[in-house]
Amino acid sequence: MLFRAELRKFLPYRTVWIILLLFALLLTGFVAMSGGTVINGRPVGNTLYAFPELWSRLGYVASYFNLLLGILLIILITDEFQFRTFRQQVIDGLSRAELVQAKLGVAVALVLYATVVVLTVGLYFGLTRGPQPAPGAITADLGAVALYALQALGYLSIAALLAFLVRKSGPAIISFLVYMWIAEPLLRSQLPDELDRYFPAKLLGSLTPTPGQELLNTVTGPTGALTPAQAVPFALGYIAIFWGLSYLLLRNRDL
Repeated sequence: MLFRAELRKFLPYRTVWIILLLFALLLTGFVAMSGGTVINGRPVGNTLYAFPELWSRLGYVASYFNLLLGILLIILITDEFQFRTFRQQVIDGLSRAELVQAKLGVAVALVLYATVVVLTVGLYFGLTRGPQPAPGAITADLGAVALYALQALGYLSIAALLAFLVRKSGPAIISFLVYMWIAEPLLRSQLPDELDRYFPAKLLGSLTPTPGQELLNTVTGPTGALTPAQAVPFALGYIAIFWGLSYLLLRNRDL
């Protein structure tokens, strides 16, 4: 019931389709061009599209486009404040908890969309440009896609919290980008690895580590970041906290 109401609101919304299409096109375009990458004077070629490593590489690349999904969710939430639809829904009988649950449902839908795009892009390029996969190779590392989905939900949870806090799309989007790109990295730079690896953005980033990170560690030394397996329970905890705080903000402030 709640989710159907959300669908009726955002499916006719042109901005939704523009951002969703942009997400798919940017990811597809980046993956398509990556085959021409040259390392040490030698083109990477079709080895970049080899299963099962392709899934972890795709998760890492797609993680950069999660910001688009976060911006879209901020727009959808702040529009509810701007057009007073949250207030009207409460007058019509919905609880504030149900309002937050509805937006959580939208966030999950966006994550499912992104996951389907990642799977589709991976299968297309892996099967058409990659070497012949060994038996079972295609599904061998699909867990990397699940980790990407969890990361995307974490990014959207941060975006939702800022949207409920700021309530205006422009300032909320700026706050989201500043936090992810500037504020948290600056704060982490003043702290030892034992602490900074637990900050939300870095911890969520640990779910989709840089491809070949093990090799880089032998050259530059350990990064201090958590492994994906170590990061999962903390990521789930952050997601629960962010949506809980979103509910508290909505419950304790006028609509």
